[in-house]
Amino acid sequence: MIAAIPATSYLLLAALLFSIGAFGLLIRRNPLIMFMCIELMLNAANLTFVALATELGDINGQTAVFFVLVVAAAEVVVGLGIIVAIMRRRPGATADDLAELKG
Repeated sequence: MIAAIPATSYLLLAALLFSIGAFGLLIRRNPLIMFMCIELMLNAANLTFVALATELGDINGQTAVFFVLVVAAAEVVVGLGIIVAIMRRRPGATADDLAELKG
């Protein structure tokens, strides 16, 4: 018989992943690294939704994860395209340099 992993383990893992993402977002200035940290934070939130939906026996958390993944996929397509185009043009660009694009 397979032993079930308690939901608290998943929640602790999600909190750790979210903390790593938030720490990386605050510390690093590279736009590509910052983008990956935001994605890590989104995945931590998704893990929380799935863990709690499984614990409560409700499908609504997993439905929310589906919509978050759809929005994240669209964000990756647009955001990553913009970041890669900027990084090709200015290889040493930081987040402070990108603030000048506001106009």
